[in-house]
Amino acid sequence: MFNFYWGILFVLVNFVFFLLCYRQFGKAGMYAWIGVMTVLANIQVTKTIEMFTIVMTLGNTANATLFLATDLLNEKYGPKEARRAVWFGFFTLIMTTVLMQLVLVFEPQGDMTMQHAMESIFGLMPRIAIGSLTAYFISQFLDVKLFSIIKQKFDKPNQLWIRSNVSTGLSQLADSFVFCFIAFAFVFPWDVWFEIFITTYVIKLIVSIASTPFLYWARNIRTREW
Repeated sequence: MFNFYWGILFVLVNFVFFLLCYRQFGKAGMYAWIGVMTVLANIQVTKTIEMFTIVMTLGNTANATLFLATDLLNEKYGPKEARRAVWFGFFTLIMTTVLMQLVLVFEPQGDMTMQHAMESIFGLMPRIAIGSLTAYFISQFLDVKLFSIIKQKFDKPNQLWIRSNVSTGLSQLADSFVFCFIAFAFVFPWDVWFEIFITTYVIKLIVSIASTPFLYWARNIRTREW
């Protein structure tokens, strides 16, 4: 049960930092958030945990806040700004992956502890990064498009939860499938792969639904635009 209670705290801390980032830095803060979280999600996903006898990867909360950020940008600044933020996150992940692969090639001096530690994390990144880049590209642009379409029918301020949850729920389904297929297909037996896919999607969906009050809160925050 420790992981469950710690997980709740972990999710809340993520949401609090999300609100602080937007409160202090406004639209620019959401760009920064998306850039940071695309990288952190791919680092966190290398760690597996067990919760209620189910093995799952971390990174789901970071991923969910990416959708939270693009939905907020779409709601307050329009789809153009949301798409620009998606491109920024795409660039950030490519840049980090390339730079860290170059870093690993350097010959280390003395103690190899840090080299091995970095290889354990960033040596896994190419396949995970390819899966993440593809899933990110498809799901985030899908989310922006769906949010805009749904907003045409459900455009009232109090219907934000419909716009956000429907667009995010469908987009995260695409995100989970594409990422799991590229990153884990033919690595695990198909029954294990399916379990990873389902648990990944369900956790993301739960976190996204739980984030809805924070999205309403963020929409009403008066920010300091940079």
